[in-house]
Amino acid sequence: MTTEERRRPDARPRAFEEVLARIEERITADGLTVGDRLPGERQLAEQLGVGRSSVREALRVLETLGVVASQAGRGPDAGAVLTSRPGNALTDLLRLHLGLATLSMREVIDTRVMIEQWAAARAAAASTPAASTPAASAHTATARMAEAIAAMDAAGDPAEFVEHDIAFHLALAEAAGNRLITAVMRALRDALRRYAVDAVVRLGETGGLQGDHRRIHRAIEDGDAGAAAAAVAEHLARAYPESGRDS
Repeated sequence: MTTEERRRPDARPRAFEEVLARIEERITADGLTVGDRLPGERQLAEQLGVGRSSVREALRVLETLGVVASQAGRGPDAGAVLTSRPGNALTDLLRLHLGLATLSMREVIDTRVMIEQWAAARAAAASTPAASTPAASAHTATARMAEAIAAMDAAGDPAEFVEHDIAFHLALAEAAGNRLITAVMRALRDALRRYAVDAVVRLGETGGLQGDHRRIHRAIEDGDAGAAAAAVAEHLARAYPESGRDS
């Protein structure tokens, strides 16, 4: 790198993005999957024609994003292992943005409404006998929704109620059969955990929320996509009434 390139404020980001892109290409070209190992830093640097420091920094970012897990070692044990935990990184980012107020609660709740309405409608469609891809996984997920409702009935405090509420909404997302939707929902729910507890405390009782949960669950089991989506919207409006106002 020339002195002029080092002085350019955009030189490093462009080089860094190139390293990330080329590592991604290697993963795709080699057909690597979760559990496989990337070459070590030295080998990657030689293959990509870049410095080891650039490779090291790129791998740190990939580890933060949940794409790889670092593992010390030599020879065949060297190199980061491909992993799969996108929800962790999404949760951390959402929690940070909420804490910094770069994302408003209204934006987050609006996103939840869109995702959960779609998921509820999709899960309801999958529950009908005429579904093109009927799914045992959808029935398993709706069974977990029922279990979560029963557990919420028996919860002793708001924090325990929210733990089972999270299980209910994650099962709802899983019933839709889309893993990315499930990962995003997990991140949203984990990031909103504290706000969810505060919402339950503020409401003072959980009868209305439980009625919503039962309506969502019943609509999905009945295969009524419209009713399931409407019940989700009503539920989130009840839990977070302030999200309907500018904040």
